[in-house]
Amino acid sequence: MGLWHVFYADWQMECCGTPFSVGDEVGWPLLFQDAGDVLGGGWRDQLTELVGPVEQGAGRVLRDGSGLVVGVGETVAASGGSAPLVGLLTVETHGGRLPEIRGRVRCVQVVTQEYAETGPGSRTWEPVPGRRSLRSVDACPKWFDGGGGARSEAGVVVTLEVPDTDSGLSHTVRRIRGVPPGAETAGLPSDALAKLLTELSTT
Repeated sequence: MGLWHVFYADWQMECCGTPFSVGDEVGWPLLFQDAGDVLGGGWRDQLTELVGPVEQGAGRVLRDGSGLVVGVGETVAASGGSAPLVGLLTVETHGGRLPEIRGRVRCVQVVTQEYAETGPGSRTWEPVPGRRSLRSVDACPKWFDGGGGARSEAGVVVTLEVPDTDSGLSHTVRRIRGVPPGAETAGLPSDALAKLLTELSTT
């Protein structure tokens, strides 16, 4: 079972998303993006490493060696399939036909992002890279506190458990728990698992 951090942006949820809770089975179109393209970058524990060829067709698709198949953002440079690509998995419901990934929600964290004015008195704001906080919740809201100004909720980071895949996060959980592959979440109550995954997804 692969555990993957996925960013679900507030506007994607508010436009046409369906709220979900920890423990729910979901199916989402996922896009692997350059982390610098999402809220200005500065992501750390939420980054994903994938290895595989980027296939060109109706859309760019990457088949990771561990079994995950996702769309690939235009700014992600293809590595030829041998070098790892590091980026951020995001839910993308407006990006054409992307592979749908099905899995179980294991952890949800609301992302609060800091913003700065683009210039004195400009009244236009841009994300400050890496200046964000995460708050663990039991369910993803439908509506977020946009707030405006210096701090706003920008979406959620979800830890998704996807069958027949493997990930760096799964390796970390196995090492911490001392369990074999496939047993990352076995025998662990959902609240204890969510607590562990929250500790492995910090800013």
